[in-house]
Amino acid sequence: MLTFVSIKRFFLIALIVLLVGDWMYNIPTFYYWILIGIFLTLTVLGSFLIQWNFHFKSHNSNPSIVENQIALTFDDGPHPEYTPQVLQLLKQFNAKATFFCIGKHMEGHSGLIKRILTEGHTIGNHTYSHSRVFGFFGAKKVIAELQKTNGIFAKITGKQIQMYRPAFGVTNPNIKKSIKAMGLQSIGWSIRSLDTTPLSDDTILHRTTHKLAKGDILLFHDTSPKTIIVLERLLLILQEKNLQSVTVDQLLNIKAYA
Repeated sequence: MLTFVSIKRFFLIALIVLLVGDWMYNIPTFYYWILIGIFLTLTVLGSFLIQWNFHFKSHNSNPSIVENQIALTFDDGPHPEYTPQVLQLLKQFNAKATFFCIGKHMEGHSGLIKRILTEGHTIGNHTYSHSRVFGFFGAKKVIAELQKTNGIFAKITGKQIQMYRPAFGVTNPNIKKSIKAMGLQSIGWSIRSLDTTPLSDDTILHRTTHKLAKGDILLFHDTSPKTIIVLERLLLILQEKNLQSVTVDQLLNIKAYA
Protein backbone atom coordinates (compact mmCIF):
# COMPACT_ATOMS: atom_id res chain seq x y z
CA MET A 1 0.00 0.00 0.00
CA LEU A 2 1.25 3.47 -0.93
CA THR A 3 1.48 5.43 2.34
CA PHE A 4 3.55 8.27 3.69
CA VAL A 5 5.51 5.82 5.87
CA SER A 6 6.27 3.48 2.95
CA ILE A 7 7.28 6.40 0.71
CA LYS A 8 9.64 7.78 3.35
CA ARG A 9 11.19 4.33 3.80
CA PHE A 10 11.66 3.93 0.05
CA PHE A 11 13.10 7.45 -0.23
CA LEU A 12 15.67 6.83 2.51
CA ILE A 13 16.74 3.51 0.99
CA ALA A 14 16.98 5.06 -2.49
CA LEU A 15 18.97 7.99 -1.06
CA ILE A 16 21.43 5.64 0.62
CA VAL A 17 21.83 3.69 -2.65
CA LEU A 18 22.50 6.95 -4.50
CA LEU A 19 25.05 8.11 -1.94
CA VAL A 20 26.91 4.81 -2.09
CA GLY A 21 26.73 4.86 -5.88
CA ASP A 22 27.91 8.46 -5.93
CA TRP A 23 30.88 7.57 -3.75
CA MET A 24 31.80 4.69 -6.07
CA TYR A 25 30.84 5.97 -9.50
CA ASN A 26 30.26 9.75 -9.19
CA ILE A 27 26.51 9.75 -10.01
CA PRO A 28 25.19 13.04 -11.53
CA THR A 29 23.24 15.39 -9.22
CA PHE A 30 20.33 15.09 -11.67
CA TYR A 31 19.36 11.74 -10.14
CA TYR A 32 19.01 13.29 -6.68
CA TRP A 33 16.58 15.87 -8.06
CA ILE A 34 14.54 13.12 -9.73
CA LEU A 35 14.28 11.27 -6.43
CA ILE A 36 13.26 14.41 -4.55
CA GLY A 37 10.73 15.25 -7.25
CA ILE A 38 9.12 11.81 -7.03
CA PHE A 39 8.93 12.03 -3.24
CA LEU A 40 7.36 15.51 -3.25
CA THR A 41 4.89 14.64 -6.02
CA LEU A 42 3.64 11.51 -4.28
CA THR A 43 3.41 13.32 -0.93
CA VAL A 44 1.37 16.18 -2.39
CA LEU A 45 -0.97 13.83 -4.27
CA GLY A 46 -1.38 11.61 -1.22
CA SER A 47 -2.19 14.60 0.97
CA PHE A 48 -4.95 15.80 -1.36
CA LEU A 49 -6.43 12.46 -2.48
CA ILE A 50 -8.21 11.20 0.61
CA GLN A 51 -9.04 7.84 -1.04
CA TRP A 52 -5.34 6.92 -0.99
CA ASN A 53 -5.38 6.71 2.83
CA PHE A 54 -1.86 8.09 2.50
CA HIS A 55 -1.38 9.60 5.97
CA PHE A 56 -4.16 7.78 7.82
CA LYS A 57 -7.19 5.65 7.12
CA SER A 58 -10.43 7.33 6.10
CA HIS A 59 -13.72 5.53 5.57
CA ASN A 60 -14.45 6.25 1.90
CA SER A 61 -17.14 3.62 1.24
CA ASN A 62 -18.41 0.25 2.42
CA PRO A 63 -17.87 -2.18 -0.49
CA SER A 64 -18.83 -5.18 1.64
CA ILE A 65 -22.32 -3.94 2.52
CA VAL A 66 -25.15 -6.36 1.77
CA GLU A 67 -28.08 -3.93 1.80
CA ASN A 68 -28.84 -1.59 -1.11
CA GLN A 69 -27.64 1.45 0.78
CA ILE A 70 -25.53 4.51 0.08
CA ALA A 71 -24.73 7.57 2.21
CA LEU A 72 -25.39 11.15 1.20
CA THR A 73 -23.15 13.67 2.96
CA PHE A 74 -23.27 17.46 2.98
CA ASP A 75 -20.31 19.68 3.89
CA ASP A 76 -19.82 23.27 5.02
CA GLY A 77 -23.22 23.99 6.62
CA PRO A 78 -25.43 24.59 8.32
CA HIS A 79 -26.66 27.26 5.90
CA PRO A 80 -29.80 29.19 6.93
CA GLU A 81 -31.25 29.14 3.39
CA TYR A 82 -30.12 25.90 1.76
CA THR A 83 -29.86 23.43 4.66
CA PRO A 84 -33.64 23.62 5.32
CA GLN A 85 -34.27 22.95 1.61
CA VAL A 86 -31.99 19.91 1.74
CA LEU A 87 -33.79 18.67 4.84
CA GLN A 88 -37.17 19.11 3.18
CA LEU A 89 -36.14 17.06 0.16
CA LEU A 90 -34.65 14.32 2.34
CA LYS A 91 -37.87 14.18 4.33
CA GLN A 92 -39.97 14.06 1.17
CA PHE A 93 -38.04 11.02 -0.09
CA ASN A 94 -37.60 9.39 3.32
CA ALA A 95 -33.82 9.61 2.99
CA LYS A 96 -31.23 10.10 5.71
CA ALA A 97 -27.90 11.89 5.44
CA THR A 98 -24.86 13.09 7.36
CA PHE A 99 -23.97 16.77 7.66
CA PHE A 100 -20.32 17.67 8.25
CA CYS A 101 -20.71 21.08 9.82
CA ILE A 102 -18.25 23.93 10.22
CA GLY A 103 -18.06 25.08 13.83
CA LYS A 104 -18.41 28.80 13.13
CA HIS A 105 -21.54 28.06 11.08
CA MET A 106 -23.06 26.12 13.97
CA GLU A 107 -22.89 29.24 16.11
CA GLY A 108 -26.20 31.05 15.93
CA HIS A 109 -27.91 28.14 14.18
CA SER A 110 -28.65 25.81 17.08
CA GLY A 111 -32.21 25.38 15.79
CA LEU A 112 -30.94 23.95 12.52
CA ILE A 113 -28.56 21.62 14.34
CA LYS A 114 -31.41 20.31 16.48
CA ARG A 115 -33.65 19.93 13.44
CA ILE A 116 -31.02 17.86 11.60
CA LEU A 117 -30.85 15.46 14.53
CA THR A 118 -34.59 15.40 15.19
CA GLU A 119 -35.23 14.37 11.58
CA GLY A 120 -32.93 11.37 11.91
CA HIS A 121 -29.71 12.63 10.35
CA THR A 122 -26.25 12.72 11.89
CA ILE A 123 -23.62 15.43 12.20
CA GLY A 124 -19.84 15.31 11.87
CA ASN A 125 -16.98 17.72 12.63
CA HIS A 126 -15.69 19.71 9.64
CA THR A 127 -13.28 21.98 11.60
CA TYR A 128 -14.19 25.33 13.13
CA SER A 129 -12.88 27.75 10.51
CA HIS A 130 -12.49 25.62 7.36
CA SER A 131 -9.46 27.81 6.64
CA ARG A 132 -7.93 27.53 3.18
CA VAL A 133 -4.57 27.03 4.88
CA PHE A 134 -5.86 24.42 7.34
CA GLY A 135 -3.41 21.88 5.91
CA PHE A 136 -0.54 24.03 7.22
CA PHE A 137 -1.83 24.19 10.80
CA GLY A 138 0.25 22.56 13.52
CA ALA A 139 -1.23 19.72 15.56
CA LYS A 140 -2.09 21.98 18.52
CA LYS A 141 -4.04 24.36 16.31
CA VAL A 142 -5.84 21.50 14.56
CA ILE A 143 -6.85 20.01 17.91
CA ALA A 144 -8.04 23.42 19.11
CA GLU A 145 -10.27 23.78 16.02
CA LEU A 146 -11.76 20.31 16.39
CA GLN A 147 -12.30 20.74 20.13
CA LYS A 148 -13.98 24.11 19.61
CA THR A 149 -16.41 22.62 17.08
CA ASN A 150 -17.14 19.65 19.33
CA GLY A 151 -17.67 22.05 22.21
CA ILE A 152 -20.25 24.06 20.27
CA PHE A 153 -22.08 20.88 19.30
CA ALA A 154 -21.97 19.54 22.86
CA LYS A 155 -23.43 22.79 24.19
CA ILE A 156 -26.38 22.44 21.79
CA THR A 157 -26.97 18.70 22.06
CA GLY A 158 -25.02 17.32 25.02
CA LYS A 159 -23.20 14.92 22.66
CA GLN A 160 -19.61 14.62 21.48
CA ILE A 161 -19.01 14.17 17.74
CA GLN A 162 -16.88 11.20 16.75
CA MET A 163 -16.82 11.60 12.94
CA TYR A 164 -14.50 14.03 11.18
CA ARG A 165 -14.20 15.08 7.57
CA PRO A 166 -10.97 16.88 6.63
CA ALA A 167 -11.40 20.36 5.19
CA PHE A 168 -10.89 20.12 1.40
CA GLY A 169 -10.09 16.43 1.96
CA VAL A 170 -6.53 17.38 2.92
CA THR A 171 -4.64 15.01 5.23
CA ASN A 172 -1.18 15.20 6.78
CA PRO A 173 0.79 13.99 9.83
CA ASN A 174 -0.46 16.85 12.04
CA ILE A 175 -4.08 16.01 11.31
CA LYS A 176 -3.30 12.35 11.92
CA LYS A 177 -1.95 13.19 15.39
CA SER A 178 -4.95 15.39 16.12
CA ILE A 179 -7.73 12.98 15.26
CA LYS A 180 -5.90 10.18 17.06
CA ALA A 181 -5.63 12.33 20.19
CA MET A 182 -9.36 13.11 20.03
CA GLY A 183 -10.51 9.63 19.07
CA LEU A 184 -12.18 10.80 15.86
CA GLN A 185 -12.81 8.67 12.78
CA SER A 186 -12.04 10.24 9.41
CA ILE A 187 -14.79 10.06 6.79
CA GLY A 188 -13.96 10.53 3.12
CA TRP A 189 -16.03 9.77 0.04
CA SER A 190 -16.10 7.54 -3.02
CA ILE A 191 -18.01 9.98 -5.25
CA ARG A 192 -17.35 13.73 -5.28
CA SER A 193 -20.17 15.68 -6.91
CA LEU A 194 -18.20 18.94 -7.47
CA ASP A 195 -21.49 20.76 -6.84
CA THR A 196 -19.68 23.97 -5.85
CA THR A 197 -17.92 24.27 -9.22
CA PRO A 198 -19.21 25.90 -12.46
CA LEU A 199 -20.19 22.45 -13.80
CA SER A 200 -23.76 22.20 -15.08
CA ASP A 201 -26.53 20.44 -13.15
CA ASP A 202 -26.60 17.65 -15.74
CA THR A 203 -22.84 17.10 -15.50
CA ILE A 204 -22.93 16.97 -11.70
CA LEU A 205 -25.83 14.52 -11.76
CA HIS A 206 -24.00 12.31 -14.26
CA ARG A 207 -20.84 12.36 -12.11
CA THR A 208 -22.79 11.14 -9.10
CA THR A 209 -24.91 8.47 -10.79
CA HIS A 210 -23.11 6.84 -13.73
CA LYS A 211 -21.07 4.54 -11.48
CA LEU A 212 -23.21 4.72 -8.36
CA ALA A 213 -23.31 1.45 -6.39
CA LYS A 214 -24.33 0.29 -2.95
CA GLY A 215 -21.81 1.19 -0.27
CA ASP A 216 -20.85 4.51 -1.89
CA ILE A 217 -20.42 7.73 0.11
CA LEU A 218 -21.39 10.83 -1.90
CA LEU A 219 -20.02 14.30 -1.20
CA PHE A 220 -22.30 17.34 -1.61
CA HIS A 221 -22.54 20.77 0.02
CA ASP A 222 -25.65 22.25 1.65
CA THR A 223 -24.50 25.75 0.71
CA SER A 224 -25.52 26.08 -2.93
CA PRO A 225 -28.76 26.42 -4.92
CA LYS A 226 -27.29 24.08 -7.54
CA THR A 227 -27.14 21.32 -4.93
CA ILE A 228 -30.88 21.58 -4.33
CA ILE A 229 -31.63 21.11 -8.03
CA VAL A 230 -29.30 18.13 -8.36
CA LEU A 231 -30.40 16.55 -5.10
CA GLU A 232 -34.07 16.34 -6.06
CA ARG A 233 -33.18 14.57 -9.32
CA LEU A 234 -30.71 12.31 -7.54
CA LEU A 235 -33.26 11.21 -4.95
CA LEU A 236 -35.63 10.22 -7.75
CA ILE A 237 -32.87 8.14 -9.36
CA LEU A 238 -32.12 6.47 -6.02
CA GLN A 239 -35.75 5.41 -5.85
CA GLU A 240 -35.58 3.99 -9.36
CA LYS A 241 -32.39 2.07 -8.51
CA ASN A 242 -33.87 0.84 -5.22
CA LEU A 243 -30.98 2.45 -3.31
CA GLN A 244 -31.66 3.78 0.17
CA SER A 245 -29.73 6.75 1.54
CA VAL A 246 -28.68 6.22 5.17
CA THR A 247 -26.38 8.06 7.55
CA VAL A 248 -22.65 7.43 7.27
CA ASP A 249 -22.48 5.83 10.69
CA GLN A 250 -25.22 3.39 9.69
CA LEU A 251 -23.55 2.59 6.38
CA LEU A 252 -20.20 1.96 8.08
CA ASN A 253 -21.58 0.53 11.33
CA ILE A 254 -19.65 3.00 13.50
CA LYS A 255 -20.61 5.35 16.33
CA ALA A 256 -21.53 8.94 15.46
CA TYR A 257 -21.34 10.30 19.01
CA ALA A 258 -19.76 9.57 22.36
